[in-house]
Amino acid sequence: MLSVLRNRTYRHLFTAQVIALVGTGLATIALGLLAYDIAGADAGSVLGTALALKMVAYVAIAPAAGAVADRLPRRTLMVGTDLTRAAVALTLPFVTQVWQVYVLIFLLQSASALFTPTFQAVIPDVLPDERDYTRALSLSRLAYDTESLFSPALAAALLSLMTYNWLFLGTVAGFLASATLVLSAMLPKHVSPEPNDTGAHAKATAGIGQFLATPRLRALLALDLAVAAAGAMVTVNTVVLVRDELNRSTADVSLALGAYGAGSTALALLLPRALDRISDRTVMLCSALLLTPLFTALAVLTATGSGTWRWPALLSIWAAFGAASSMVLTPTGRLLRRSAPPEKRTAVFAAQFSLSHSCWLLTYPTAGWLGAVAGLQTAVIALGLTALTAALLAVRLWPSREPGAVEHEHNDLHAGHPHVVGALRTPGGWRHSHHLPADGLHL
Repeated sequence: MLSVLRNRTYRHLFTAQVIALVGTGLATIALGLLAYDIAGADAGSVLGTALALKMVAYVAIAPAAGAVADRLPRRTLMVGTDLTRAAVALTLPFVTQVWQVYVLIFLLQSASALFTPTFQAVIPDVLPDERDYTRALSLSRLAYDTESLFSPALAAALLSLMTYNWLFLGTVAGFLASATLVLSAMLPKHVSPEPNDTGAHAKATAGIGQFLATPRLRALLALDLAVAAAGAMVTVNTVVLVRDELNRSTADVSLALGAYGAGSTALALLLPRALDRISDRTVMLCSALLLTPLFTALAVLTATGSGTWRWPALLSIWAAFGAASSMVLTPTGRLLRRSAPPEKRTAVFAAQFSLSHSCWLLTYPTAGWLGAVAGLQTAVIALGLTALTAALLAVRLWPSREPGAVEHEHNDLHAGHPHVVGALRTPGGWRHSHHLPADGLHL
């Protein structure tokens, strides 16, 4: 897996991603402490609103990445959003009102919503070989999982030496380092879409339109919902399960979350070789279907009043949730790359970023509010049914037989059109071979 780091450009971009992730993790912890200082006992509601604003920014702002990427060089866009995030993080220690926290968090997450899909769309150009790209996807998944374990430990060590305000400076340093690394990376020349007169709104929503027009991507949206159901249960209700249901210590909450991360990490390490032999469709659909028996096991656990077996059972279920989620999320980039030509890749990655987070915007309240109002058992059943319905819908939407790269000819495109760059000139037009996306060029 680490062989892809020999590529200097990818090495710089991956390092930028890791540093920015750690900085974001530190900011999340510091934000919780800041909210407590400002709001006291109402800190939970402040953080809940801040997280909701984060999801709203991701859903609403991310589609604009495709339109903005047409107007700005990708390097400029990523460096600009990094600098914006650094500036916002620098001002956070000085806020004194709750509304200021909300405004700054929305700005911070809006910049992230532009940076992330642009960054994701660059990697297929940096690593055009699919085997290398698959390993990069696993490495990225590993980075996310490791950060969730490393950032709290780093924050704990730093807080023993300094106040939490200094953690925001760590975030600033992380974003500045990320910008420097992106600036030093030699990005491949970007194939820009052909100029047209469509409005800004049409450009911003074009990626979502193409996403929903492609059968395998419609199935991916259903898979995103299944994963969000499992992830919301883990994120929102781990503390309730560990503290109230099992009467375990606060330290065991971290252990349970660590089990989820360990399951995800283990599969991220194993997946590259598996995907060399097994199709993405088989891996992703089987993983989504696995969530249903896991929710069933969780329902049995919550329905049982006592038993020493329940604690190891919860750790096993959480690890399996992490593994199944990783098996769905890791190959996602491969599907997006196959489903869009290079000039439309940023728009499709932005659509995936927005639509997948809309699933989380649905499942987070379900896991929290339904659990609080109707009981944890009801929340488990509701999210389990959501995961089952979404997985079955994905099976139905994703064609069992999909063509690979198809050789074809375009006879209605001029020589300067970005889609035929590198194509073979023929008497009838331009001939080349690739996976066929659902767009206006491949009816």
